[in-house]
Amino acid sequence: MGKQSGVESDYEQLGDVGLTKGKKLWKKVKYQLVEYHSLPAYMKDNEFILGHYRAEWPLKQIFLSIFTLHNETLNVWTHLIGFFLFLTLTIYSVKMIPDVNLPTLKNFPDVHKLREDLLTCIPSLPDLHKIRSEIKTSFPSNWHIVELLCNCLPERFSHSNHTDACVLHSMKEDLANIIAPLVTRPITRWPFFAFLGGAMFCLLASSLCHLLCCHSKRLSYIMLRLDYAGIAALISTSFYPPVYYSFMCHPFFCNLYLGFITVLGIATVMVSLLPVFDRPEYRSIRTGLFLGMGLSGAGPIFHKLVLFWNQPEAVHTTGYEILMGLLYGMGSLIYATRIPERWMPGKFDIAGHSHNLFHVFVVAGAYTHYRAGLVYLKWRDLEGC
Repeated sequence: MGKQSGVESDYEQLGDVGLTKGKKLWKKVKYQLVEYHSLPAYMKDNEFILGHYRAEWPLKQIFLSIFTLHNETLNVWTHLIGFFLFLTLTIYSVKMIPDVNLPTLKNFPDVHKLREDLLTCIPSLPDLHKIRSEIKTSFPSNWHIVELLCNCLPERFSHSNHTDACVLHSMKEDLANIIAPLVTRPITRWPFFAFLGGAMFCLLASSLCHLLCCHSKRLSYIMLRLDYAGIAALISTSFYPPVYYSFMCHPFFCNLYLGFITVLGIATVMVSLLPVFDRPEYRSIRTGLFLGMGLSGAGPIFHKLVLFWNQPEAVHTTGYEILMGLLYGMGSLIYATRIPERWMPGKFDIAGHSHNLFHVFVVAGAYTHYRAGLVYLKWRDLEGC
């Protein structure tokens, strides 16, 4: 009897081992990549990508899959790397903001050199009050520095009745050379940082969407809406720097354009919440909607060129904006037409398919816009309104 029990125990142990191996085998098979025809209906989006899909995996396996190879790997990493790129640019931009504190004489060593030159080389100066009046006309936004410069001159100069146009002109030139590079009153940065925030939100939301959409139908629905909201945020906030810095001296047009693109962005997000919005047959409509948002920026850009046709900064920034539009437009066209995988289905499952290329164009376009933003900041810092 005891011997029989031992045999049964052995069989039970063998059964347990077999069950454990079976579970391991099932997990191994369960988390294998599958082909397009095996996907649930909500995951069937691109019939030209035939394999290497993750289907309804648990979250743990999904997060680990970021380091494995499947047809979403590059979609995740292209925008995740883009997110860290713009995070770095944001930190750099914060550190490079000019000091907004009022400058003092100790901040400008060249002032003392100018003073010594004036005392040594100029036997007499025109009336100091006249100098101040002339310089104030030339440098209205930096008058606090002009006061400091003039106050550092000896008192006897303020009572001189001599006039010398050459001396006055020379002094104004010297003051200009000191003031121009050293005294800049930085304008507000919020439109620039709003764009950087919109870009980071878009890139991170897109990366998470491509990583998590294979979990379940409900999570896929949520992540796709987050992705659409990110795209709308990127497009809307991309308008903020060019509109604000181009029309900061024309409040009516500034508020009009900013209000329009903000309302359009909110409306686009609301439309994207509709369940039908993410169906494959609406792919072209989705693309057209976001592309239309981008093209609406042509109006403010043309208006900017009319107002500042003689400003090199206006032409420079417009060149960046045209390049950005071309990059976004090319990416959207590739995304909508599913090129190149439609030409050779199954050949671009892992890398090189339309969504990979679309992501690269988006990051390139956003970086181009960042470069334009730097030009706007420098322009307005130096000139103001």
